Amino acid sequence: MAVTEAESSAMTRALELARRGPRGLNPQVGAVILSPAGEVIAEGWHQGSGTAHAEVDALSKLPVGAARGATAVVTLEPCNHTGRTGPCALALIDAGVSRVVFALDDPGAASGGGAERLRSAGIEVVSGEQADAATAVIADWLAVQRLGRPHVTVKWAQSLDGRAAADDGTSQWITGPDARADVHRRRAAADAIVIGTGTLLADDPALTARDGDALFPDQPVPVVIGSRETPPDAAVHRHPHEPLFFDTHDLHAVMDDLRGRGIQRVFIEGGPTLASAVIAAGLADSVLAYIAPVLLGGSRLALGEIGVASIDAARRLTIDEWVPLGDDLLAIAHPAEGVR
Repeated sequence: MAVTEAESSAMTRALELARRGPRGLNPQVGAVILSPAGEVIAEGWHQGSGTAHAEVDALSKLPVGAARGATAVVTLEPCNHTGRTGPCALALIDAGVSRVVFALDDPGAASGGGAERLRSAGIEVVSGEQADAATAVIADWLAVQRLGRPHVTVKWAQSLDGRAAADDGTSQWITGPDARADVHRRRAAADAIVIGTGTLLADDPALTARDGDALFPDQPVPVVIGSRETPPDAAVHRHPHEPLFFDTHDLHAVMDDLRGRGIQRVFIEGGPTLASAVIAAGLADSVLAYIAPVLLGGSRLALGEIGVASIDAARRLTIDEWVPLGDDLLAIAHPAEGVR
């Protein structure tokens, strides 16, 4: 079934509204209610966990009965489950709407199925309108639904011969200023930045995302994994966010905990030991390798043991992009098999 021009315009507006909502455990969703004549009569968006969903928010701005015969335009399939709020599909049915247009199917096992419930109630349902644009708005949330955990990016910097440091342990700076600035931009786009206690004790990193001398407005939550004690005067304690500490080597448990906190994008920046452990555990969804045109030799490899005993067991990657950064080169890749 084709959408009308008014419905297409309403979806564009719903996507704008969706972006107002916070990222976190719940998807960013927007909704627009159109009268039978195609006029906008109400708008809404999901404003955070525990608040009304977008459809209900929009309906709440109308007098009782005013939505009868109307069309609801929503960026995500209306949910079909009762959590901290009731099913949006039922709210639309009770409001008397006659048509629902949405962009994306809800992939949740519990929350999905709203479209079928609407159809069973005699409501006309159209899906797929501006699906690509809607995917871009909630790409992180969709990845978490598929993975069952946060999306994990592993980053390291290395010499051309694969070393992360010189044999005396010095590593600042292998790469140049352009590469370092790129790292900070990517830190700012993450929800959490993770290191091990080894890196903390060796380098005392601030784990902030900086734009020159200033901090970016968005800062990742600092996370430290390991059993060694953190000095009370460590720079991480001065981070804008309270740091999280995990005295465990169970990386899957750490990711489960972070997901429960609403963290969807994790940036691993903890040196060869942690990077290797994350890859060995099958948790690396994306790899960022910053390669500098220098030779260091020695034993300080950028990666250590990752569970590969033979060439047949190699963890193969697909290169997404090669990015020149001054004299350095960034390789962006993802596992050749599995979920990105």
